[in-house]
Amino acid sequence: MTDPRRIDVPDVVVVGAASRDIAADDARGWRLGGGVSYSALTTARLGLRTAALVGTDAAAADATELQLLRDAGVDVCVVPLEHGPVFDNIERPEGRLQLCHDRSDPLPVSALPDAWRRAGGWILAPVAAELPDAWAALPPPEATVAVGWQGLLRELVPGEAVRHVSPTANPLVRRADLVGLSRDDVDQDVPLATLYEALRPGSVLAVTHGDQGGLVADGAHDEQLHLRHYPAVRSHQAVDATGAGDVFLAALAAARIQPRLVAGRIGQGFDLLLAASAASLVLEGPGLLGVPDRAALKRRMAEGLVAARARE
Repeated sequence: MTDPRRIDVPDVVVVGAASRDIAADDARGWRLGGGVSYSALTTARLGLRTAALVGTDAAAADATELQLLRDAGVDVCVVPLEHGPVFDNIERPEGRLQLCHDRSDPLPVSALPDAWRRAGGWILAPVAAELPDAWAALPPPEATVAVGWQGLLRELVPGEAVRHVSPTANPLVRRADLVGLSRDDVDQDVPLATLYEALRPGSVLAVTHGDQGGLVADGAHDEQLHLRHYPAVRSHQAVDATGAGDVFLAALAAARIQPRLVAGRIGQGFDLLLAASAASLVLEGPGLLGVPDRAALKRRMAEGLVAARARE
């Protein structure tokens, strides 16, 4: 019998290694995370036909969260890795401290099913610099490509705190139409214009800043950057901040891949409202359980609109 989850040509392909995030309240001692997991679940629950190439170590190969993705309609292809990323995320008043327990092996481009190469949307979601430069050549020229930059900006040494790597031009980032990262992922003295110089002219850079909202920059390198600030959408109760940036970028990318999600109102900022609403909701549950469905997103977007009008 044909597996009903198999997707010949998906709307979006999500690629990356799934991390194991240390969690004392989970019987396994960890939860499955990583940009690939959060992004794929987000786009699937938004209604996009989603395929995910997921690198895992042996411990995570049969994680229950992978079934959560499949139940949402994600066509999951697991790639065994000898080493998969393991992190301990410690939330502090001055910001998150991330400890590395294990790094990640590279995810080979040869693992991608041939049919998926024709997808019109791509989210390259590294969490531990596991995507080699060759991944930049995989998406078709006309495809919309989003890249989670923060996963390329980490120096990982097992047993030590994760250190930032200075952002520089990279083939993955240069291929992207949309690049996302948190302001906490780079040194505070790095100007936004310097970050944008690493991108391809005309692409979009989204820089999130927690409950302060964030900035979106676009424009040609020889012109003044066009900047837009977007407000954060308030969470009702924050439980777990892990994955918020990944969900934000995935929802923003989904609106660019299928503008019907926001009735084509990207120019009016509804793509940012969708993304900020998704990020606010994922905070309200542990791990992937916080990733919202479309009904919850619709309600939270309505709340965000009311709040925005009250600020006017």
